[in-house]
Amino acid sequence: MFTGIVTAIGTITGVEQRGDLRVTIACPYDPATIAIGASIACSGVCLTVIDRGGEPGAAWFRVDVSAETVSRTARAMWREGRRLNLEQSLKLGDELGGHIVSGHVDGVGAIADWRPEGDSTRLTIRAPASLAPFIAQKGSIAVDGVSLTVNELADRADGTVDFGINLIPHTAEATTLGEMAQGAELNLEIDTVARYLQRLESLRAA
Repeated sequence: MFTGIVTAIGTITGVEQRGDLRVTIACPYDPATIAIGASIACSGVCLTVIDRGGEPGAAWFRVDVSAETVSRTARAMWREGRRLNLEQSLKLGDELGGHIVSGHVDGVGAIADWRPEGDSTRLTIRAPASLAPFIAQKGSIAVDGVSLTVNELADRADGTVDFGINLIPHTAEATTLGEMAQGAELNLEIDTVARYLQRLESLRAA
């Protein structure tokens, strides 16, 4: 489990096609804190460490990325040079600063609008129709692994939904979201509570 609070930005330094993709990610962690078999969220995708090395502040780790994962995440995400939001898995006693995040991408959205708002940035993200019932004003959502609050919603005629988030300067600097351009695709994970509430509601309706 994760919190959606990014602790580092990593960079893909190698991609090898082996049936699945084997991806090497450079990061500023201490390799001694990265266990083989540990889970690390990479821009919202929970992946298992299969190898690691380097030195404190200049570490690297490797993960295998299945074709299923590639098909369900943002296009062009798994290429050399791509920067990723990283979060190591939650440990017992850690502060829950964001919200409960599983690292399972529910859908891919895209930046529909971008504009300054004071010192911050207001991003409008267009989410697919399949996620529209799960996104609520003032609810939580993970965007590329970052825990954010939905500030506004606008349902569209085609069933998709636009939601607005406020990106404060710290979040823009500490994550990759500040680098994203108009039209950029983003991994979305809905709030776990919303997922279960929708399931209960569908069973009640049946």
